[in-house]
Amino acid sequence: MAIDKELLDILACPKCKESVRIEGKKIVCDKCRLRFPILEGDIPDMLIEDAEKF
Repeated sequence: MAIDKELLDILACPKCKESVRIEGKKIVCDKCRLRFPILEGDIPDMLIEDAEKF
């Protein structure tokens, strides 16, 4: 199963509120340069403290 396009369309970066994209098993904000993990069951973890910088 993958993240539904409708869900991706409404997701925004919790830090800057910009749109995000999927890259592998991560949700990516190019403006903040943060990657948010996608947990088992395709649940996006959009907590800033769980994100990794790139």
